[in-house]
Formats: sequence, structure tokens, C-alpha cells
Amino acid sequence: MSEQSIDLRETVRRRYAAAAVKVREGGTACCGPEPVEVDENFGSTLYAADERETLPAEAVATSLGCGNPTAVADLNEGEHVLDLGSGGGIDVLLSARRVGPTGKAYGLDMTEEMLALALANAAKAGATNVEFLKGTIEAIPLPAATIDVVISNCVINLSTDKPAVFAETFRVLKPGGRIGVSDVVAEDGLTSEERAERGDHVGCIAGALSFAEYRRGLEAAGFTDVEITATHHVADGMHSAIVRAVKPATAPPAPAADACCGVTTCCTPAEEAVTPGTTVSEAKAAAGCGCGS
Repeated sequence: MSEQSIDLRETVRRRYAAAAVKVREGGTACCGPEPVEVDENFGSTLYAADERETLPAEAVATSLGCGNPTAVADLNEGEHVLDLGSGGGIDVLLSARRVGPTGKAYGLDMTEEMLALALANAAKAGATNVEFLKGTIEAIPLPAATIDVVISNCVINLSTDKPAVFAETFRVLKPGGRIGVSDVVAEDGLTSEERAERGDHVGCIAGALSFAEYRRGLEAAGFTDVEITATHHVADGMHSAIVRAVKPATAPPAPAADACCGVTTCCTPAEEAVTPGTTVSEAKAAAGCGCGS
């Protein structure tokens, strides 16, 4: 990781650590903690009132996201859910209720202060089917193919290595698993410099991908059925968006044991293209085959 990336990650960590400390210190007041200051495009107001009222005040107060991923993830009883950048635990606690006692909700966060707050919130909520993990979203500390649904709320845009996030998300999902993410996404015409002008990296904007970049990143990681739907403006040319995608239930067929250069039984009269619908010449050209057509 570059020095600049390390600096950006530390900046993000400090901001969210400070948010957790602010809420915990406010918890001693007679009327409960004050929410961390955000505008109408971010924070707990994006959740329904009946959801907020059933959660610990500290979990609600530390909601800094740009949407409500649990409302779009279509969670089912018994599923295992992972929240990337779980903060004070609001989405983990809501997910835990939806998947029920036979399911489980994991929260992943790199900030000690947020993890401590999330554990306290889980205890207050009486949630027994939750687990909070320390780590980064670029290196998820869970085995492969163990999660049904990955959610996240305005966190992926903060990562300095989004291809790693997409690859790790794909890895931990079971075949047929899916993502339901809220994130900040830039209009395709905005340059990186123009995105930076609209807010700092920790403010969720400078690190945002464009719609096209987001789609390409997910597809490069192996996801299919990618949908990116803008929900509301957060700045000029910047949107909160719902991102959905699926890990295919079955992997592409493995090449035959005698395959090379994109064809079977290469350079013999019986050769055939490995990929259906592709001619032998096309397959060899795509593979850079040296034995010609």
C-alpha cells in the first residue's frame, strides 16, 4: 500500500474514532447522546422512524451513511449477512432482526472505538446473533463462500483499493450470494479533480467511483446482474445510490484437460473452441495462440 493510501486510511480511521468517542461521551447526558453532525443527505434520518425507535440511541447517533442498505438487501430468515464498515452497528442490528435466530449478522470495522461502541449497542439491544470483527474491507477476515448477503452504507467509496474490496466481497459470498449496498457514486462526466472539489475523501465524495467505474469494477470481480440506481443528490454531480449485484450460482465450465490456446486438441483436425459460440480462429486470436488458425 502506498504512503498516500496509508495516510488516507488513517484519516478515515481518526474521523470515525472521533465520532464514536463523541457519541459515547454524550451518552452520560440526561437525554441521551446527540447525533454526529450530518446534513439531510447522510445519517439516521434516512431510516424509518420505527426502525430508529427500536435501537439503542448510540447506534442511531453514529449513523453516518448515505442510505439504508437493510431496506434494499431483501434479507431472509436464516441468512448470514456481512456489513462492511459497520460503525456503531445500526445496520448489523437491523439485519440481525431480519435474519432471525437461525441467521447471523457480522459487522466489520477497522476502528477500535466504533467496535467497542457496536458491542455495547448489541448488548443493549439484546442481540445474540451478531458478531463484530476487526479488520479492513480490503482483507475480510472470514472464510470463502460463507456469506449470503453483503451490505454496506457509504463505506466502499472511502476505500483506497476498491478492486480489492470487490474481490474480497466476491470471495466471501456463497455461490448465488448477493450485495445490497448504499454508496456515493459520481456522474460519469466528472473527473477525479472535480469529485475532489465537491468534498474531502472522508466526506465520502472525493473517493467515489463513477457509475461506469463501479459497474466495471464489480463485473471485473466476477459479479453479474449489476444494478446501480441513484436515489438522491449529495452534491453537484454526486448521488447516493443503491448498488445490487449477484455472485453467479455456478462457475463457468473449466477448460478441458487437453485445452490450450482457447481450443481443445489444439492443432489437430478435431480441435474445437472451448467457449460456446466462438469459432476456433476467434478463440485462438483471443488467447494469443502461436500456432495460428
